[in-house]
Amino acid sequence: QSADQAIEGASRYLMQVLTTQIANGSNGFIPDPTYGYQCDGVPVGDARFWVIGRDTNLLTISGPGQVRFGLVDEGSKLNLNTAISNQLVWLPRMTADIAEAILDWRDTNGNGATVTFYPMQQPSYLCKNDPFETVDELRLVYGADMDILLGEDANRNGVLDPSETDENQNNQLDPGILEYLTVYSREPNTNSDGSARINLTTVSTTPAPLRSLLQTNFGSTRADQILSNLGLLASSSGSGNRPGGGGGGGGGTVAVRPFRGPLDFFILSKMTETEFSQVATNFTTVNGPFFEGRVNVNTANLMVLTCLLGGDAGAAQQLISYRQSNPNGLTSIAWVATALGQSYSTALQSLEGGDYVTTRSYQFSADIAAVGPHGRGYRRVKFILDTSSGTPQILYRQDLTHLGWALGAEVRKKLNAT
Repeated sequence: QSADQAIEGASRYLMQVLTTQIANGSNGFIPDPTYGYQCDGVPVGDARFWVIGRDTNLLTISGPGQVRFGLVDEGSKLNLNTAISNQLVWLPRMTADIAEAILDWRDTNGNGATVTFYPMQQPSYLCKNDPFETVDELRLVYGADMDILLGEDANRNGVLDPSETDENQNNQLDPGILEYLTVYSREPNTNSDGSARINLTTVSTTPAPLRSLLQTNFGSTRADQILSNLGLLASSSGSGNRPGGGGGGGGGTVAVRPFRGPLDFFILSKMTETEFSQVATNFTTVNGPFFEGRVNVNTANLMVLTCLLGGDAGAAQQLISYRQSNPNGLTSIAWVATALGQSYSTALQSLEGGDYVTTRSYQFSADIAAVGPHGRGYRRVKFILDTSSGTPQILYRQDLTHLGWALGAEVRKKLNAT
């Protein structure tokens, strides 16, 4: 009972942490446990709780026993409902058939190649043909067995425990695909003052809002330079300055292809990183109140970055190394272009091809484990917390106690000594 109460106390405490962060004007960023909150052996009465986390800056997966603590950024993962096939196929243990089955499951048209598999099962069921509601729903998808979903991480704590099998004997955890997937990532599709963002897919035909934004931030002369770089300001001859641009009347705008996303826009604009950071949050490529599925490149781990970069693990390592060396230079997605540069041009093109990345996060998982007095009464519950509406909410709660001890040998040793 004490452990149960500690779980409830921990969830309320973390909700208050997020409430305070929003009040301080920092919504959209994962709280830093180094400065902002407690998450390791926190006392609640005569019980204690831990928030099981991940270190996404590691260049290798955790070895035995190295449990991390803190909230986990759901925005650091691939979203099952928006990830494209060429991102999913790079996940560990993934096959082209399973990637296709995932797309079929969420596809609303019901015409996928795997839909006939489900009625033949005992008991039979139908392909959902609708978005995933949880990542555990993957257990229903064709080909996705528990080995593929969990890999070596049977208790889903992000480390290789003594009770788990190191299948390839590499002394490192090789998790399944659940480690890298979410269904919750979304961000507000409006500016902080509630005004509409500029849709980059239509700005080539309606450039006035962009012109106004650039003039307000950089002045008319610099704004015209940027618009010219983008092919949105006609030259004196009436020709577009951007590949794909057509001719037009002198002094007017010209027909150019739609921008594929903010990163594509930034590279073509030839803005500096500092300039782009002043306007970056003003852009979108979708309509509606929320943008679903962007991955936070400031917090994504090596595997997720590899998936985004078309399977280029070297480029993913470069991004993580750059993040660690330039922690104060990650204010917008522009740093990605700088980090990859000419050395990883093909990987960069994978990101330029769509609106895939962001530097903001609004959903966090709190994987809370608690132990009662004298090291007894273990409980574990995972919460999904969402701040995208401006008020913290609990979206999902899942009891994981049945997966067994998840706090590692060091915590057990300390508890046994008390």
